[in-house]
Amino acid sequence: QVQLVESGGGLVQAGGSLRLDCAASGRTFSTLTLAWFRQAPGKERQFVALVNWRDDNAAYADSVKGRFTISKDNAKTTAYLQMNSLKPEDTAVYYCAADLHSWLPSKSTDGYAFWGQGTQVTVSS
Repeated sequence: QVQLVESGGGLVQAGGSLRLDCAASGRTFSTLTLAWFRQAPGKERQFVALVNWRDDNAAYADSVKGRFTISKDNAKTTAYLQMNSLKPEDTAVYYCAADLHSWLPSKSTDGYAFWGQGTQVTVSS
């Protein structure tokens, strides 16, 4: 139904920047929400940011506020995560997730039916 392709992960020094892309293909709706989650070794997958296609609503985890910015390209059905001032604790596998009928966007993994394969982000000191 929906496929998600992520790109942009890599290795960067602390204080540097990376930009992640999530491109959605297949059938989508005006109620689409694309979200970013991340999972570090030995930890639960945690919410990072989301953006809603219906009203451009965006939300962020407290740990990334002021450093990360999520944006979207409606025509390309793509979400971008600009990550600035990266810290070693940002190191994780980053996953894109889609909710096709998100009238009330969720910050929980349970709210998303479709997931990308993940892309590794490593921040060195």
